[in-house]
Amino acid sequence: MLTGGQLAGLIVAVFWAVLVSFLAYTLLKLARLLGEATKMVEDLGEQAGPLMDDMARTVRRANEQLGRTDVITKQVGSVTQNVSAVTTVMTSVVGGPLVKAAAFSYGVRKVLGNRAGEERPPSRPQLPAQSSRSAARGSSGTSGRGGRRR
Repeated sequence: MLTGGQLAGLIVAVFWAVLVSFLAYTLLKLARLLGEATKMVEDLGEQAGPLMDDMARTVRRANEQLGRTDVITKQVGSVTQNVSAVTTVMTSVVGGPLVKAAAFSYGVRKVLGNRAGEERPPSRPQLPAQSSRSAARGSSGTSGRGGRRR
């Protein structure tokens, strides 16, 4: 039979064997995990190159489109200035003679109306004339002191 010291040594040996087995199993799983992580990083590295090329191509195309948009914007500004100039010219060419013709026709109408002896009613209603006292006080009927009526 085993003595107390031998029994204690046997228990410690079994404990160490279980511990070593557990650590070996854990290290084996960790090695597999690191292997999978390495493989995944390699795959990502292989895919990153083409993705970067695609992004660079996309940015280059966007810059080209922005350049074209810049040119179009400048041309629209030029067209706007030209339309403004044409509008100014048309206003001066048509507006000036049109105003002169209207003034001439108004003058002719006045002269012909006065020659015929007709008295025309005023085109705008006339306000009645105010007396000198009410004009001095204003139309509200108040004196200049405190706004009280007399």
